[in-house]
Amino acid sequence: MSSNNSNTENNDNSLVIFVNGKKVIDNDVDPELSLLSYLRRKLRLTGSKLGCGEGGCGACTVMLSRYDHRQKKILHYSANACFTPICAVHGMAVTTVEGVGTSNKLHPIQERLAKAHGLQCGFCTPGIVMSMYALLRNNPQPTARRIEESLVGNLCRCTGYRPIIEGLNTFTENGCCGNPSACKKFEGDEDMICGLFTPSDFTPYDPSQEPIFPPELQLNEELQSTSVRFVGKSMTWIRPVTLKELLQLKAEIPDAKLVVGNAELKFELMGKDTGHHTLISPLQIPELSCINVNDDSMTFGSSVTLTSMGEALRKQVEELPRLNGQVYSSLLDMFEMFGDVQLRNMSGIGSHIMTASPLSDLIPLLMAAGSTVTIASLQGGSRTVALDTNFITGYRKTCLKPDEVLVSVTVPKTKENEYFSGYKVKNQAHRRDYTVAMVNAGCKVEFEHGSNVVKDMVLSFGGTGPSIVVVPKITDKSKGRKWDENLLKDILQMLRDDVPLSAQGGMIEYRRALLQSYFFKFYTKVQSELLGKQTPSLADTDNSALSTIQKEVTTGTQLFQATPADQPANDPIGRPVGNLSNIQIVTGEAVFCEDIPPIPDELHLALVLSRRAHAKIISVDTSAATSLDGVHCYVGQADVPGTNSWPPQDPTDNEKELFASKKVLHFGQIIGGIVAESPEIAHKAAKMVKVVYEDLKPVLTIKEAIACQSLYDPPMCLEEGSPGEEFGKSDHVIEGEFYIGAQSHFYMETQACLVRPQELDEMLIIASAQDFFDLQKHAAEVLGISYNKVTVKTRRLGGGFGGKEGSAAIVAAVCAVAARKAGKPVRIMLERDKDMQVVGTRHTAMAKYKVGCSKDGHLKAMELELYLNAGCTKGISMFMMIQALSSQHNVYKIPAYKVCARMCKTNIACCQAMRGAGTPQAHAIIDSIMDNVARKCQITPEKVREMNFYKEGDLDNFCQEMPDISNMYRCWNECMQRSNYYQRREEVEAFNRTNRWKKRGLAIIPLKRIVGFQLRFLNQGSALVHIYTDGSVLLTHGGVEMGQGLHTKTVQIASRVLCIPPERIHINETSTDKIPNASTTSASSGTDLNGNAVRVACEILMERLEPFMKQNPNGSWNDWVQAAYFNRVSLSASGYFCNSVGLDLENIRNGNKGQYYFSYGVGCSEVEIDCLTGEHQLKRTDIVMDAGTSLNPALDIGQIEGGFVQGYGYFVTEELRYSKKGELLTRGPGMYRIPGVSDIPSQFNVTLLKGAPCKDGIFSAKGLGEPPLHLAVSVLLAIKDAITYARDDHGLSGHFEFNSPATSERIRLACTDDFTDKNQTSEETEEEFFVRP
Repeated sequence: MSSNNSNTENNDNSLVIFVNGKKVIDNDVDPELSLLSYLRRKLRLTGSKLGCGEGGCGACTVMLSRYDHRQKKILHYSANACFTPICAVHGMAVTTVEGVGTSNKLHPIQERLAKAHGLQCGFCTPGIVMSMYALLRNNPQPTARRIEESLVGNLCRCTGYRPIIEGLNTFTENGCCGNPSACKKFEGDEDMICGLFTPSDFTPYDPSQEPIFPPELQLNEELQSTSVRFVGKSMTWIRPVTLKELLQLKAEIPDAKLVVGNAELKFELMGKDTGHHTLISPLQIPELSCINVNDDSMTFGSSVTLTSMGEALRKQVEELPRLNGQVYSSLLDMFEMFGDVQLRNMSGIGSHIMTASPLSDLIPLLMAAGSTVTIASLQGGSRTVALDTNFITGYRKTCLKPDEVLVSVTVPKTKENEYFSGYKVKNQAHRRDYTVAMVNAGCKVEFEHGSNVVKDMVLSFGGTGPSIVVVPKITDKSKGRKWDENLLKDILQMLRDDVPLSAQGGMIEYRRALLQSYFFKFYTKVQSELLGKQTPSLADTDNSALSTIQKEVTTGTQLFQATPADQPANDPIGRPVGNLSNIQIVTGEAVFCEDIPPIPDELHLALVLSRRAHAKIISVDTSAATSLDGVHCYVGQADVPGTNSWPPQDPTDNEKELFASKKVLHFGQIIGGIVAESPEIAHKAAKMVKVVYEDLKPVLTIKEAIACQSLYDPPMCLEEGSPGEEFGKSDHVIEGEFYIGAQSHFYMETQACLVRPQELDEMLIIASAQDFFDLQKHAAEVLGISYNKVTVKTRRLGGGFGGKEGSAAIVAAVCAVAARKAGKPVRIMLERDKDMQVVGTRHTAMAKYKVGCSKDGHLKAMELELYLNAGCTKGISMFMMIQALSSQHNVYKIPAYKVCARMCKTNIACCQAMRGAGTPQAHAIIDSIMDNVARKCQITPEKVREMNFYKEGDLDNFCQEMPDISNMYRCWNECMQRSNYYQRREEVEAFNRTNRWKKRGLAIIPLKRIVGFQLRFLNQGSALVHIYTDGSVLLTHGGVEMGQGLHTKTVQIASRVLCIPPERIHINETSTDKIPNASTTSASSGTDLNGNAVRVACEILMERLEPFMKQNPNGSWNDWVQAAYFNRVSLSASGYFCNSVGLDLENIRNGNKGQYYFSYGVGCSEVEIDCLTGEHQLKRTDIVMDAGTSLNPALDIGQIEGGFVQGYGYFVTEELRYSKKGELLTRGPGMYRIPGVSDIPSQFNVTLLKGAPCKDGIFSAKGLGEPPLHLAVSVLLAIKDAITYARDDHGLSGHFEFNSPATSERIRLACTDDFTDKNQTSEETEEEFFVRP
C-alpha cells in the first residue's frame, strides 16, 4: 500500500516492509500502532488474532524475517504482533498465517493440524501454525522437545494440547507423532481402534518449497543501515544506526525511551494517554548488538535479544568445563522459565536490566555472578559499573543519568573453587505486573583453595520488596567458615530474620519458605560437588533436592470402538470426522466476529467501568472525553430507550442496571461507554471520563458474607434419615472445612459484538454469544422494541464455556444502545483485562462438613453446609446451587445425610455458569472427603471408594434412577487395569521412600454427572433443513458452534438420515431469523437437542421423498429431489424436538427426571512435586469415559482431553485474587495462569468405553462437553497424596485439608518441614494485600 496523506511532511521516512512476499510502503504510518493492528485494520489480514494484548497468549504470533548484513544470514523468528510496534519491523519481512498456505494449497503444518484434530474453536490455531512455521524455517526436523518448547507461548483453552503436539511431532526426524498406537497394532480387543489419524497420509514436508526471502531486503542494505524517524500525533519513533547518533539523541531528548521488544514499556505506558512520547530503537547499532567471548567472561550488547544471548551461552556451556560454565548454564535454565519463545525473540538483555524490576528473573543471577555494565553518554563518555544494589537505586530505578544509555553487560565465567546456581518457581504465571511478588535467587560461593572454607558468598533475591536485594550480613558472617550444617542453620536463620518481605503481593509465608528452600537447594548442590574432596557425606534422601522436575515429551493413546462392519462407507456416524471448518481455521480464513470487514461510518465502543466495588455514583463528567477529536458521543443510562434494569425480565433481581446510574455493585461494572472513530480513540476517551463516588463497604468473600448474613434466599436443603443418630453409631467422625476457588472462562476470543441499525427500528446484531434468544430478548427490552425486530447471528465463537451466555447479552445490549444513539454501526471487542472484570467467574465454594464412617471405611452419615459466592446479583446462582446439590454425592451411597446450600451476596461480578456449572465444586468436595475417610481409617482411598459405590437399583440423592450405573463399574475396572494402578502404587511408594524432597502421588476417582437442562422449558430444539434442486442441503439449527463440533455432528446426523455424503450438506450460520426461541448452547445438550431436531426434519423430508424413491428405486438422490420438486413437494422442513426432562423445583426429590441420562467416567493421575518449592509435574493421566456409542470419536476424545485440562487449570493452577477494595488483580495471561503445553500429562491416555449404547441419546450417543472436566479432581488428590508422604516424613499423620486450587504456594506450605515450622505468618496476614473470594 502507499499513501500520500497530509502528515507526510512530519515523517523523515516511509515505512517499508514485505508482508507475505508483497512490498508495502506507507508514507504516513502511525508509530502508535502495533504490528497486529496494522495487519488487521490496514492490510485486512485478519488471520492473526487479538487474544490478550499483552503478548501472553500467542494468538497474534507472526514470523519476522530479516537479513543480518553483519552475519550474512537470514534470520527467522516468531513474534507477538500485538506487542511489536509497527515501526520496529521497518526493513523486515512479515509472514502471517495467510502467507503460509491457503485452503486451496495447504502447508504441511496446516494439513497435519487439521487431520490430527489439533483444533476446536480455532481462535488460537493461526498463532500455533506460525510458531511451528518459524521453528521449521530454522530447523526442518526439530526434536519433539523443541516442538513443545516452541509452543510454550501459545495458549489453547479447548484442545488440551495433546492433538496439537501429536500432529506436529510428525515433523521430527523419525516422523513419530508420539502415539504408540499409530506405530503398531493395538494388542487387545479387535473391535477397538487406536489413534485418530494415520501419519503416512500426510504430505511430506519439503523445505525447499518455502517462499524465498525478498531479494530487495537481502541486496539493499540501506533499509537497515539508514537512520529513520516516524512522527505521529502523540509518538515519535527513531531508529539511529550509530552509537554517536544514539548518544546525541539522548542528550537532546533525555526522557526518550529505548525500546527492544516493547514488553515492559507497553505496561509502563498503559493509561498514560497524555503528552508526546519519543521511542528510540537501538537494534541497528553495532556496539549494542554484538556478542564478545573473552578469556574470563562474555560481553553482550544491550540490544542482544535473549534468544541470541541464550544461543551464545549454550555454545559456551558446551565448550567449557562444567564447573567453569555454571553461571552460563544457570542463566540458560532461567531462560527456559523466562516468558516464552516469542518474548525472548524480541526482548533485549539491556531492556530487561533497565526495567530494574524487583521481579526480574535474570538480574539476581547477574548480580550474584558479579556482572558489570558499560554505560555511555555524549558528555560523560563511557564508564563501567558493577551490576549490584548500587546500580538499582529503588523501585524500577537505576543509577543511570537521563542522558546515559546502557551499552553492554559483561558476565564472568565461573572461577575455580566457585559454585553458582539460580532458582525460580516454574509453576507460576509469567510475571509482568507489579502486583505479584514471587521470590527468585542467584547464589554464588567461593572457597579457599582446596578446602570447604568460605572465601566469599553472594546471595541475591528478587521478589522480596521494591528492588533486588543482596544480603551483606550473610556475606560477612559466612567468610572463613566451613561449609557444613552449622553454617546452613545460621544462614537459614538470617534469611528468616534479615530479609524483610514487603506485603506487596502477599504470600509472605510462602516467599519466606522459598528463601530458605533455595538456599538449602544451593547448599545441597555445593555439598554434593564437594563430596569428591573428602567433605562430610550428604544424606541419600537429600539428593532429591538437587534436581528440578522435568516434563517428558508428550505421548498418549486414544482408543475407541470401531464402526460395525456392515455400516455403509458414506455413513459418517461413529467415525473420527474432522471439524467442518478445520481447513478455514488452519489457514486463518475462518471469520470470527471481529474479523468481519467494517462498513462505511462504522464506529467503535469502549466501556467506562466502575473503579469501586460498592459505592454510590455522585456524578459522571464526560466533558473532557467528548471533546477529544474523533469522539462521537458518550452513551449511558439516559440514552436507554427501553428498560435499564438488568436482567430486564426479572423484577425480583433488579438491583443491578445495564448502565449503573445510582450505585455500583462491583469493580468493573458498566457505567457508560464512549463511541469513537477508532478503538484507540474510544479507549483513550473512556479513561478521561471522571466519576465521583461515595464509597460503601464492600463484601467480597464467603466468610465475610456469612459474618454479616449477606445471603440470598431461598436456601435449599436435602435430608435423608437421621444423621445425628448415625454419627453416634459411627467409629469415626470427621469434621472439616474445604474451600475451592473461582475460575475465569478465559475463552480465547473475548466478548465481541457488532450492531448495525436497519430500517424500521430493526437491529442486526452479530455477536460472539452462546444464548441467542436471551441476547435477542434482552436487547429488544433495552431498546424498547419487539423481539422480531432484533436479529442475532454468528458463524462461530472463539470459545465460550458458559461465559458467553448472560454476559454476552450485556455487552450486546450496551452496544445496541450505542448504535441506536449514534445511528451508525458500532462494534466492540473487550480488552482481555476488561473482559475479566466485566464477566463473572465460576462460583467460589466453601463446604463445612461432618462425616461419620465405620472403621472399615463404610460411610454412615454426612452433614454438609455448602456456600456459593454468587456475586452482586443472584443471576443463575440458584440453578448452580441445584446442580451442585444434585452431584454432591457423586457415585457414593450415603445412608443418612443433611446437605444445605446457601448463595452469598457479595460485591464481585455476578458469577456465571462455567463448564460443569456447579458440579465440579461438589465433586471436589465429596472426593476430598473420601480421601480424608481413607486416611482416618488407614485404608487405601480406592478401596474406600469402591465399598461406597452406588449399587444397581439404588436411587441417587435426587431420588433418580441410574439404569446404567454398571457403566461406571466398567469404567472403574478398565481404568484400574489400563493405568496399571496397583503396580504404579508400589512404584510411587518405592520412589517416596528414597526421596525426601521430591514426592509422587497417585489418585483415581469416579464420575457420575447429569447431562442436560434441569429446567423443563429449556429442553427443546429446532432445526430447518432445505434441499435444493441440485441435491445440496442447507442445514440450520438453534445451536452455536464454539469449538465443540456441534455443526460437524449435526451434519453427520443429517448425512445418516438422508443417506447422502456429508460433503453435500452445508451449515452457514446460526441466526434468530431462521430458528426462533432457541435454548442456550450449554449443559452438554447441544447435540441431543439440536441433533434430534435435525433428525426429525430430515426424517420428514425422507418421508416426502419416499414415494419417488419407490417409483424409481435405481435412481439417484438428485433424481428423487428433482422428481419431488416437479411434483410440487416441499423440499424444506422444520424439525422440533423436546423431551420430558425437568425438575419440579418445589419438590426436586419427587422422582421426576432431571437429566437426559448420566455420564460416567474414571480418571487416574500421577504427579511429582518438589516439596521445597511447591512445583509439580503431571506425569500421567488415564481416562476411561462412557460416551455411549460415540457419534464422532475424534470430537469426543477432544472434548475429554480439553475438558480435563481445563479442569486441571481449575483445580490446580488458576487462582483469582482480588484487592481488599474489590479489584480483580489476576487479569490476563501474565497474571492468571491457564494451563499451557508444558502442563499437560506427559502420558495422556483416553479410552471410550466399548459397548455402552445410551437408549436416550441421539443414535445411542452421550454428550461429553462438561463431564470430563470433573476427572481433573484426580490431579488435585494426587498432589494431596504426594503431600501426605512428605508430611509422613515430618512425623505428621492424620487427614488434613488441602484447598483448591493446588497452587505452588499451597503445595509448598502443606509440605510442612523444619523451614515452614519456623515461619509464623498466618493466612490472615497475607490477605491484608489480597483476598480470595
